[in-house]
Amino acid sequence: MSRTSQIRQIIDKRHPLAERVKQVEANLTTLAEKLRNLENHRDRLLEELEEDATVVGRLRELNLSRLQEQITTELDPLAKLRSRFARHTLNIGVVGRARQGKSRFLQSLSGLTTAEIPDGDLQHCTGVRSTIHHSPHVETYGEVWFYTEPSFLNEVISPYYEHLNLGRPPRTVNEFIQNPLPPLPETVQAAEAKAKYEHLCRYHENFDKYGRFLRQSSPLRIPKEEIRNYVAQDTPEGDRIYNYMAVREVKIVCNFPNPEVGQIALVDTPGLGDTGIGDEERLVKTIGNDVDVVLFVRMPKPSGDYWADVDVRLYDIVANALKDVPLSEWSFMILNRTEKGSSMGDNYKNCQQLYNAIGQQHIDVVDCSIKNCSHQEEANEVLDRTLDYLADSITELDRKSASACQERLQQLQDSVNTELEKAKNALGQAKGSDEDFSRFLQLFRQLWKDMTNGLQGILQELREKRDDTDNTFKEQVESVLEACRQDTGLPQNQDEIERRQNELGGYPNAYYQYLNEIRAYLSQHFLSLDKGLKRSLLEVKSQVAQVLAEQAHLKALSSYEDYRLLDEIAERIPNTLEKLKFGFQILSDFDISYRGLIQHRIRLHLDKLTPNETQLTLSKSPSAKEVLTNLKTLHAEAVYECETALEDLLCEPSQAEFAIVEEFIDRVLRAEGVYDEWQIFLQEERFDIWPEEFQKLAAKTRLRRKWQSSIEDVESANSQNVLQFIK
Repeated sequence: MSRTSQIRQIIDKRHPLAERVKQVEANLTTLAEKLRNLENHRDRLLEELEEDATVVGRLRELNLSRLQEQITTELDPLAKLRSRFARHTLNIGVVGRARQGKSRFLQSLSGLTTAEIPDGDLQHCTGVRSTIHHSPHVETYGEVWFYTEPSFLNEVISPYYEHLNLGRPPRTVNEFIQNPLPPLPETVQAAEAKAKYEHLCRYHENFDKYGRFLRQSSPLRIPKEEIRNYVAQDTPEGDRIYNYMAVREVKIVCNFPNPEVGQIALVDTPGLGDTGIGDEERLVKTIGNDVDVVLFVRMPKPSGDYWADVDVRLYDIVANALKDVPLSEWSFMILNRTEKGSSMGDNYKNCQQLYNAIGQQHIDVVDCSIKNCSHQEEANEVLDRTLDYLADSITELDRKSASACQERLQQLQDSVNTELEKAKNALGQAKGSDEDFSRFLQLFRQLWKDMTNGLQGILQELREKRDDTDNTFKEQVESVLEACRQDTGLPQNQDEIERRQNELGGYPNAYYQYLNEIRAYLSQHFLSLDKGLKRSLLEVKSQVAQVLAEQAHLKALSSYEDYRLLDEIAERIPNTLEKLKFGFQILSDFDISYRGLIQHRIRLHLDKLTPNETQLTLSKSPSAKEVLTNLKTLHAEAVYECETALEDLLCEPSQAEFAIVEEFIDRVLRAEGVYDEWQIFLQEERFDIWPEEFQKLAAKTRLRRKWQSSIEDVESANSQNVLQFIK
């Protein structure tokens, strides 16, 4: 496999991991939120339970803030991992102090010139970070990202006010540019601090030269001829320019001379050594977020040189950007060779000296080499060596970085679980005292006795009346029969019949139509019997409910004391108490209806009002009078027969009501094991049923339940797989 293909394969394998890291970041944020909720809950309990010194002591021992701080700490390396794994390139960072030849080295690698990558022998040429992307067969161009006005104030200007003790930073750009800068405090006399103040003065005095770009949308695409105008601090002639002060980053896309580099990018960082505030922080952020391997560039002076404190400090700064993998495994050192004919002179001897002494300074790198950064061939030898190393080692480096982060997340989860175990025991044991349980048993036995007697009393009364007429139903029947006699639906007079037979073409046609209409009209009256049946049953259900509400004290579990109490109790009983729940559902769901009990019997007596079934037909010479007489006769007979049939059914509701109540009592009082289910159910509901007896314990139990719910929320957010991104 070619190196280009290897790099592409590495990048493709990284992307799924980036998505998993992103999900873990979201889960970690959720965990932090749940911990904050738990901590807030703990703080409320400290106020409510301040008199209980033991519980207060346990609650204060919970160190939930520390866990939230750990989460905040871990989010930063996770973000760096996600950023690295989501990229479409392998990024090589070029780092060094100013005037070491970084820009010449980047020119040699990318084929760009001083027109795009500034260099020179005067001041600090590069003013902003730039990323150089290899893209075959493309005309060189740049993309410029500018600061916005808020980010410019927060990231560039405010740090000067903080470090130099200048007071409150400006809140708006207008406030910054329209007011004079606060003077440097007299207590600040260090030369370095004064130099930093001069930097701030340059931002203030030259705002008119770069300020317009803070309102420019990003990115701004520019041709290669304009790139230097946005990255350099001066012109090739040494004249100062200020556009870079508004620039956060520049991306340069070009075709590298080396065609085998593949999907890579070179990250050029401004050289350290200037006195601008925030340079080191930006370097650390760049290395941590956007770089896979670092190339240090160091150019020894021909007149004599050594590894200085600033070199060691630069190494440490970069090492702190990514602590999970030793810098010695992802950095290279280039000692920049200058030759005799160059403006610097021949420094080979001092290059060799630093090469031999690098180990003594603990500047540990994968490889240290002496190369002339201005020679394209030698610069590409470094690049080839670096890319070969990345192709062979980047997967292992990624694994180490990810594993270190995953291990810390596991330790974090263990710490959370440890605190949760302490939290579970903070309020003490959930069991009530022996005295409380003993009192519950006394109350339950009395309730059972009262409930049993009350329900048996209702059942006995229903048993005695089960063959009796149901008066509620009887009243409804009498009302319906009276309506049938008074509101017959018969034609009003013979003239109406005459008009109908004229319309239909004869008396027989009119007669048969009237029969259908009268049958439909009559049957409609009987539908209202449904109300009587239901009203009678609801009265019995309400009797049962009243016993449960008063004698079993269950009214506290429902907002009703009539038949609707049965529905609410059935809903409240846990599914695990199957027998008890089933008994309540049987009675709650039971219904008596006209359609199910009576309708088919009424319909038998309406056949005489059906044209093809009636036995009372018209004579061969019918008249309107005959039609009316026959209709009245048939209607009266049908009503009489329905009345007779209903008289035989007047005790049916009583029998059904007795049967369903007896079934209910068998299920909730007599079935095997149901006594135990009642005891379990009422033990759980005792605080509502007997509030005065268990008021104090009820309050503690409610506190404990809410506390346990908060703990369970954290446990769910901290479950084994939610913070796992390495499979």
